[in-house]
Amino acid sequence: MGFLSFFDRFRGPNASGGDRSPWGDFFFEPVSARTGSGMRVSPDSALRLAAVYACVRVLSESLASLPLVIYQRRADGGKDKVTDHWLYRLLAKRPNRFQNPFEWREMLQGHLALRGNAYNQIITNAKGEVVELMPLHPDRIRLELLPSGEYRYRFTDRFGTESILPRGEVWHLRGLSSDGLMGMSPIELARENLGMALAAQDYGARFFANDAKPTGGWIEFPGSFKDSEAKKVFRESYQQAQSGANRGKVLVLENGMKFHEVGVTNKDAQFLELRKFQITDVARLFRVPPHMIGDLDRATFSNIEQQSLEFVMHTMTPWAERWEASIESELLLEGDDIEVEFDFANLMRGDAASRASYYQSGIQNGWLTRNEARIAENLNPLEGLDEPLRPLNMVEESTAEDVALDTEQAEDPAQEATEPSDEAAARLRALIDSSAERWARRIARAGRVEEKDLALIAQSLAVPLEQVNAWAKTSTSVEEAQLCQSLKSLGMTP
Repeated sequence: MGFLSFFDRFRGPNASGGDRSPWGDFFFEPVSARTGSGMRVSPDSALRLAAVYACVRVLSESLASLPLVIYQRRADGGKDKVTDHWLYRLLAKRPNRFQNPFEWREMLQGHLALRGNAYNQIITNAKGEVVELMPLHPDRIRLELLPSGEYRYRFTDRFGTESILPRGEVWHLRGLSSDGLMGMSPIELARENLGMALAAQDYGARFFANDAKPTGGWIEFPGSFKDSEAKKVFRESYQQAQSGANRGKVLVLENGMKFHEVGVTNKDAQFLELRKFQITDVARLFRVPPHMIGDLDRATFSNIEQQSLEFVMHTMTPWAERWEASIESELLLEGDDIEVEFDFANLMRGDAASRASYYQSGIQNGWLTRNEARIAENLNPLEGLDEPLRPLNMVEESTAEDVALDTEQAEDPAQEATEPSDEAAARLRALIDSSAERWARRIARAGRVEEKDLALIAQSLAVPLEQVNAWAKTSTSVEEAQLCQSLKSLGMTP
């Protein structure tokens, strides 16, 4: 007992339920330091705080609920979804024989949030294919540097058996790290803040266990005790009569004694304000909006939506990027054209009106097809809705002149005949010159006269189609200047 009592001084009370059996966690948890408030803080004891548990749960469940998508990169820069790859079956269907993907990711994200590290043993078959990712508890594993500069892992199972795992057999997910090898535990870094919160929580429990009255007091005695032993006996008898099952019973004092309560209240100790501040402090530690863990003191209808978007952008996106980068670097071979992504579409879904406006903008501007919008709303695609729509009032810069030419082809120069003869001739000549220049540029760019353009040339120059056909057979030059002069002459032919 003396040997175990020695170690008890370095461990927090009830850190692991007091289970010191071979299958318990007592001897595997890291030794925690005593904080300035007198509390010992470990990842498990920190979960006694409702705010810590709520933050870890928000982070773990949010990441576990994100669909994991695997893409195959294409030569043109695009990518296609893949569902028949071994990595998809492993991460999105069955990571190991004991857990489904949600439970597995939830647990690993919880390890990252509390301890800054998460480990999986990579189990392969006879062909060398990865068939399972077996999670390892961070408190049971230790990184060991080798003289060569490499490192390996020592893992102790529940029965105390230690095994050595080479680097290639362990998938190590790291949080923020100072050396690139081990992630730093947020709980250890913020143990003073969490220790103060635990101390305040324990104080509140003792306060209400004592009928919401201060536990201290003093007794006024007009006389004196004959010696220190008599004073000690009186103090012990008084405490025994007013504690435990006797708490709250009538107090009887003799010889003119008077009991005085200590006049310190919770308000004087700023207890409630401290408890509220600690919730915000814990939310700050995990970068979780306070309203997501039930703190609505400063929440409004306008800022909750913005805070939810910030949670996705500034909290969950970095965690997802950490997972994606680790999966691609640790589980895939160099040269694999596979890309892993967490799909945030579900977290970014707004109300029905916002989604309708988003889909309408995408469909009308041509970057979203109607079937893609239906699939995003969990509706089956319909035949004929896979083509993107093209806005008719916008074209590419390179084809702007051709579109202007086609538009002017609908104009009939003969309509100007009602004007005076000199002015009409000038306007007709300007129109023919403009059309000839555009057609010359277009034909020079194409390198030949297209048969489909003959009728349009005849219409824009207001000449019979037979003359245009004859001109096309005799015209052999594709130089822009010569074509322009030839077309002008054709247009002015009576």
